[in-house]
Amino acid sequence: MRRVLLAVVSTVTGLVMLLSFKTHAVVPAGAAASEVAPATPAASASSTTTTTTPKAVTSAVTKTVTGDSVDTRWGPVQVKITVTSGKITSAVAVVYPQSNGRDQEINSYAVPTLQQETVTANSASIDMVSGATYTSNGYIQSLQSALNKV
Repeated sequence: MRRVLLAVVSTVTGLVMLLSFKTHAVVPAGAAASEVAPATPAASASSTTTTTTPKAVTSAVTKTVTGDSVDTRWGPVQVKITVTSGKITSAVAVVYPQSNGRDQEINSYAVPTLQQETVTANSASIDMVSGATYTSNGYIQSLQSALNKV
């Protein structure tokens, strides 16, 4: 009887802790507090927010940069991006694992997803693709190195 009571109390305690866990919003590294959007529409209408953008990103020219090649467990990953007026307009994985059928299968959906996420997010703060952890990690690292070169 004592074990059952201990198991029930432990389970309830664990559930309470799990359900009370609060996640936080992810703010990209280097983002100032003024760059975070206000929580309510009324606040955005009444306040003036000044955002600062790094000088290299404000250029109106188109620049294409290739990130460093990142070695992963299954092979190297390298990303090339095109930035126009401070916005990523194109992201292409120029090197990624494709030496066997499994690599080709995984990366046939992972690479286009990562490329789409990059253009949508306009940063290296993108979600990883489930089932393509190594490719995703390598892609994000190479993407960040490309952004650092812009």
